[in-house]
Amino acid sequence: MILPDRLVVDRPAQHKALEHPLRHRILRALPPDGATISQLSRLVNTNKGNISHHLRVLLDAGLVRQGPTRTVRGGTERYYLPAARRLLFPTGEDGAATRAMLQAIADEIPHDDDHLLSNRRLRLTHEQAQHLADHLERLVDELPEAPPGAPSYGVLVGVYQRS
Repeated sequence: MILPDRLVVDRPAQHKALEHPLRHRILRALPPDGATISQLSRLVNTNKGNISHHLRVLLDAGLVRQGPTRTVRGGTERYYLPAARRLLFPTGEDGAATRAMLQAIADEIPHDDDHLLSNRRLRLTHEQAQHLADHLERLVDELPEAPPGAPSYGVLVGVYQRS
């Protein structure tokens, strides 16, 4: 199933849903081809009840969608899929969803001794900043996916105007 490329997070229910770091962890762990509650429980290292509750919030907000089902040992497993490959946060949100996303990412980093995290301050014109953002996005988008079984890496790309 092909995912839409982008979903603009612009509804209050979406912002509210993304104010919890565990929901970002679930979204970041959710593979493009989907996962069950049990699989997500293992990936995120929390119990199935937590996953079920937070998935319901993400579903209601339109950030996750229900995928196919399959019968396993007399029961039915439901797969959950991301609503899009990437979420875009327009300006104007109060920042709670962005803070929760950054907290979820920060929680992942200490577990990786081989990470590269670079933060620089640059003086740029608006046009230069837009060019840099477009270039970084293209660079990440054009990178081919490794085969199944290869390690998974998080990539955080951002250009923002400091206040």
